[in-house]
Amino acid sequence: MYDLIGKKWWFFIFSGIIIIPGIISLILWGLTFSIDFTGGSLLELKFTEKNNQPDKSKLEKIIREKKLELVSLTQTGGNTYLVRLKPIDKDQNENFQKELNKQFGQVEELRFEIVGPTIGKETTGNAVKAVIFASVAIIIYITLSFRHIPKPYSSWKFGISAVAALIHDVLLVLGVFSIFGHFLKVEIDSLFITALLTVMGFSVHDSIVVFDRIRENLTKSTGTFSEIVNNSLLQTLARSLSTSLTVLLTLTALLLFTGESIRWFIIALLIGIASGTYSSIFNAAPLLVLWEEKKKS
Repeated sequence: MYDLIGKKWWFFIFSGIIIIPGIISLILWGLTFSIDFTGGSLLELKFTEKNNQPDKSKLEKIIREKKLELVSLTQTGGNTYLVRLKPIDKDQNENFQKELNKQFGQVEELRFEIVGPTIGKETTGNAVKAVIFASVAIIIYITLSFRHIPKPYSSWKFGISAVAALIHDVLLVLGVFSIFGHFLKVEIDSLFITALLTVMGFSVHDSIVVFDRIRENLTKSTGTFSEIVNNSLLQTLARSLSTSLTVLLTLTALLLFTGESIRWFIIALLIGIASGTYSSIFNAAPLLVLWEEKKKS
């Protein structure tokens, strides 16, 4: 029988290797927030005349001349730009559009969004509260669900181990998007928070599948805790991998055939669900074993 638990330190080291670059990026550069969190105005502009395409310097000059406060300017395609400004009203936007049409011919406005600073702060606060509330609720739920586990094992350890795996997944997604934000100018928006909460739920789901089999085997199997956990992992491995694979294939199809607006939302889900499958099998259960070994020693 293959000994997965015997290689638990290799799994922990691998997790550290993939998380540490993201943590360093978070410390050095943080996350690039969209106007959902910072407040401001966002314009997505498409310049349709191929012989009269602008460059960033020309656009920045027009923005200064119109006395608008530029936050960021990103070219998302050959003729498409994302312009993020301090809050402007409709009149200011119309004047800006007229000047662009005058300078570059027909300009198509693909998107125009306004978010006030107060709403941005409220969104940030609600996002943090949602993540904290979800983590606490998960610990309480798992502790109550596993309260009949045979002694001397404690149900709250199962809850904390599941949340530890969940934190692994959240840190990985945040770290990767911190790197994306610094090098690719990818912004964190409200859809990203939705993806993060979805990843948390999926991670806990995978952990509970493994933990439930451990609980069953503790009541009817003999052997050390390490052996029982190892057997439980082997019994649930195929189910966990096949379930995750079907989700990942679906997300890959969405990534290939959907538009720009939800691309990074899908990428966040892909990274998080792949990480959640790994952490539930190779981090959460081995952490339980490590905890028991430390208690005995």
